[in-house]
Amino acid sequence: MKNSSFCFGGRETRLRFENRPDLHPAAGRTVTVFDANTHRLFGGGIEEPLIVPAGEGAKSWPHVEELLEAALSRGLARDDTFVAVGGGVVCDLTAFAASIYMRGCGLILIPTTLLAMVDASLGGKTGINFRGYKNMVGTFYPAGEIRICAAFLDSLPPREFSAGLAEVIKTGMLGDPELLRLMEQRRGEVTARSPRILAEIVRRCLIVKGGIVAADPLEGGRRAVLNLGHTFAHALETLGGLERWNHGEAVAWGLHQALGLGVELGVTRPEYARRISRLLRDYGFTDSGLPAFESSEAGEPASRLVEAIRADKKRRGGSLQLVLQRDLGDTLIEAVEPEALRAYLRSK
Repeated sequence: MKNSSFCFGGRETRLRFENRPDLHPAAGRTVTVFDANTHRLFGGGIEEPLIVPAGEGAKSWPHVEELLEAALSRGLARDDTFVAVGGGVVCDLTAFAASIYMRGCGLILIPTTLLAMVDASLGGKTGINFRGYKNMVGTFYPAGEIRICAAFLDSLPPREFSAGLAEVIKTGMLGDPELLRLMEQRRGEVTARSPRILAEIVRRCLIVKGGIVAADPLEGGRRAVLNLGHTFAHALETLGGLERWNHGEAVAWGLHQALGLGVELGVTRPEYARRISRLLRDYGFTDSGLPAFESSEAGEPASRLVEAIRADKKRRGGSLQLVLQRDLGDTLIEAVEPEALRAYLRSK
């Protein structure tokens, strides 16, 4: 697969596709960040790695400070580099630290999960969770280089591999009919992790996302369509303590909700909604309705979800800005009143 590049608001991101991973890509001084799992699998030979815990809990201020302290103690300058080796959590955390260290230094991302390859690593969004809310604090800071090696995907547990497939389906919905057909017609090869099929999936996702982000690097308009399913998903993750559901599972649930709400509002074509819901179910993402949350906090699930969505970054004034679709590739931002959303969720 040919290497390529995108330009996001004047910052170039180079994509390198590799058959074997190169974890020593940077000249000069570096801070190379793993989580506990990726260090165990891939960290041999890396000098002075920085290892954060696996899971969403790592996306926090204390771990940002840990990265910044490591950079300072090693004498990193603005032309030196943070290197992230891991999934979306490691990429988001490391990119955020790089974006604020000396007002921005070098950044290389080496995603090791399907979710990170097709979504989290490209486009420049960085962030950490804050006071229980997903990605509440962050910056826009595209990586100088992203290294993609599909061989990493052989190491993923089934649940983590499946999580990435939800983002793949979302990306196809946004503007790649051939990607959706591939997911529908070649499911056996996808779930068997055929290297050729996975390479094609990653390539197509990056083309779709890269084109959208290049046109709107700071999410002033068009880029917001990438949040399809995510407003629901982030609320679900928040109410699950950021641990009960992984991001892909939450996104799949959020896609089901966005389609259902769109049909109810007369926005989404019913046959299209049925097609996508069927595809999600084929990959194991069932629409289980409104989850029950194990918490001592008062309030019915529908009301608690609406309140979590109110706290999300995609709010404007008193209405909630939800990404919905009319049909494949036909995406819009719809203002929905909280009570209308609450009524829809109660009907689930």
